[in-house]
Amino acid sequence: MKEKTKEILNRIINSNFFIILLAVFIILKTILFYKNTVCISEKIDKITIKYSIIFVCSLVAILYILPKRARNITGIILNTIISIIFFADNLYYSYSSNMLSVLQITNIQYGEEIMSTLPMLLKPYQILYFIDIIILIILFVTKWVKIEKSKKSKIQYIIIRTLIGLVSFYVFVNTSVYANEKFLEDPYNRDIQIKKATIYGYHISDILNAIDGSKQAKYKNKEDMQKAYDSLKEEYNKYSEIYIDYAGAMEGKNVIIVQLESMQEFLVNKTINGKEITPNLNKFINENINISNMFMQSYSTTADSEFSTITSLYPVENGMAFSRYYKNTYDDIFKMFHQKDYTTSYMHGNLGYFWNRANVYGNMQVDHIELKDSFEDTSEDVMGYLSDELLYKQAVEKLKNYKEPFMSLIVSASSHTGFTLDGLQDRGKINLDVGKYKDTFFGNYLESANYADYSFGIFIDELKKAGLYDDSVIIVYGDHNGLDMYNNEMLDFLGELDGNITDTDIKLNYIRVLAGMKIPGLNNLRIDKPVSKLDIKPTLAYLFNLDSGVSLGTNMLARKDFICLNNERIVTENYYFDENWYDIKTGEIVEPNEELKKYYNDMEIELDISKSIVLENLLK
Repeated sequence: MKEKTKEILNRIINSNFFIILLAVFIILKTILFYKNTVCISEKIDKITIKYSIIFVCSLVAILYILPKRARNITGIILNTIISIIFFADNLYYSYSSNMLSVLQITNIQYGEEIMSTLPMLLKPYQILYFIDIIILIILFVTKWVKIEKSKKSKIQYIIIRTLIGLVSFYVFVNTSVYANEKFLEDPYNRDIQIKKATIYGYHISDILNAIDGSKQAKYKNKEDMQKAYDSLKEEYNKYSEIYIDYAGAMEGKNVIIVQLESMQEFLVNKTINGKEITPNLNKFINENINISNMFMQSYSTTADSEFSTITSLYPVENGMAFSRYYKNTYDDIFKMFHQKDYTTSYMHGNLGYFWNRANVYGNMQVDHIELKDSFEDTSEDVMGYLSDELLYKQAVEKLKNYKEPFMSLIVSASSHTGFTLDGLQDRGKINLDVGKYKDTFFGNYLESANYADYSFGIFIDELKKAGLYDDSVIIVYGDHNGLDMYNNEMLDFLGELDGNITDTDIKLNYIRVLAGMKIPGLNNLRIDKPVSKLDIKPTLAYLFNLDSGVSLGTNMLARKDFICLNNERIVTENYYFDENWYDIKTGEIVEPNEELKKYYNDMEIELDISKSIVLENLLK
C-alpha cells in the first residue's frame, strides 16, 4: 500500500498535469484571500473572480514553455511566492486596512512595528495559504516523492508547449494592461483597485507605478497646481464664516502640539469598572475645547500623521513622505511660525534614524530637534521608546529654556501598538481594572491608554509649575487608530455602551481619533463637525495671523462641513463615503445628491493637488 501510494504521488508530481493542479491551489488561495480580507470581501464580484482565474491560468500556462522538471519546480516556487504575498497582504490589511506596496521595501527597517502586533494578526485560516507547500516539503524531505529529470521531448510536443506558453503570455500581458487601466481609474482607493484590477493586477500595476511614480502626479508644474489650488480655495470661501471670532487673538502666545500614540476617540469620557480610562485627557478636553470628530488621514503610521499636521497635505504612502520625499520643500508649520520669529522645536523619544526624522526635520526650519539622544534621563524605555513620563518632564525643562514665544511639536510613544508597556518600571501607574478584558489585546490597549493619560497629566502639571500652561495654545490629538476595525473585544465594549452600532459606526470609529484644544479665553466648547489633522495648521494660522501657504485643510473655527481621507473616503456631518454614500445615523446607503457629488469632486481635486506637490516637489 505504501509503495503504491508513493507511485501515485510521484506520477502526479511528475506529470504534465501537476502544473494545472498548482493553478487550482492558487485559485483557491485567491478566493480565500478575497473572502478573509475585511472590506474587500464585501464587494468582490464574479468579474473580479473571473479575471483572477484568467490571471492565474495564463501565468501558470506560460511555464509550459519550460521542460517538465524545470516547469514543475518553477511552478512550486511561483506557488510559494504567491502564498507569501497573500499572507503578507492579509496581515498588513488587518494591521492597517491597507494593502502592501512594493515601495514599502524601503521601510523594511520599521518592520518591528508590525512584528509587535503579529500575535493579534495571526489567524488559524492563514495556514491554508501554505498547507499544500507544507505537504510537498514533507513529501520531499521524507523522500516519498522526488521530481524526476525531464526526458527528451519530441519536437511536436516542444512546438505545442511553446505555442501554449506564447498564447498564455499574450493573454497575461493583455489582462495585465486591462488591469492597469482599471487600477488607474481609482488612484487613491486600493480596495476598489483590487476589486477592479484583481489582487494580481494591483501588484503588477503597483510595481509599474513604483518604477515611474511621476505619472501619478496630475500637475507637473507649480503654475498648473497653483491654479487648481487657488480655484479650490476660492470655492471654499463659502465655508469661511467664523462662528468664533478669534482672528489673530493669539499673537505672541506659545504653541504646544502634542501627538499621542494610537489614541482613538472612543476612549474619551468612558469608564470601565467605575474608573475613567483617560481622566487627565478628559479633564483637559472638557475644560477647554472638545474636538469630538477628528479623523486621521494616515495609513496608520505615526510619520504620516506628523506629515499631515506639519504640512496640511495628505500622506502619499505608508511613511513614504518621510522616507522617500524628505528632501522636499513644503509650506510647513515651522516655516509658518518663523514669520513671527518663533522658536520652533520637535521632540520625540526615539533616535533620529527612525522614520528618518533627523533628516526630515533637519530639512525644515526647526530650531531645536530633540530626539532620544538629546535627553539627559533615558533610564526608562517603554515599548522601545523613551517613556512618556520622562519625555514630558524633560520636554518642559527644554521649553522653559527656549526663547519665547515658541512653537513645539511633541510626539509621545508609550501607548505604541503591542500595548504591553514593556519596560515600564512601575505598573502601579496604571490605575485601571479592565476586568474581563485582562490580558487581551484590547485590555492591554486600555491599560496603555491609561498610562499615556497618566503621563499627560504629569505634563500638564509640569507646564503649570513652569508657568507655561495658562497663556499657551495647546493642541492634543491621537495619531491614528490603535485597534483593528473589527476587534471583537472593542466591539463588545462599544456594544455595551450603545447596542445600535452599525457597520458605518464601526468604520468611523476606526478612523476617528481623540482630540482637544486649549485656546486661552475659550472654555467648555465642543467642535462636533468633521475635522482632520490637515486643519491644525490653518487653524493656528488664523489664531496667530499667519500665512499658511499651500494648505489643504481649513480653519476648525470656520464652517467647512466635510473632510477627506487619502484613500478616497469622505466624512460629512451626516454622511460617510466609502465607495457608496451612507447615512451616518442609520448606516443605510443613500443616493448622492448634487451636494454629495460636489464633495466627491472636491476630494479628487484635493488629493490630486496634494499628491502632485509631494511627487513633483512643486513647492521647492
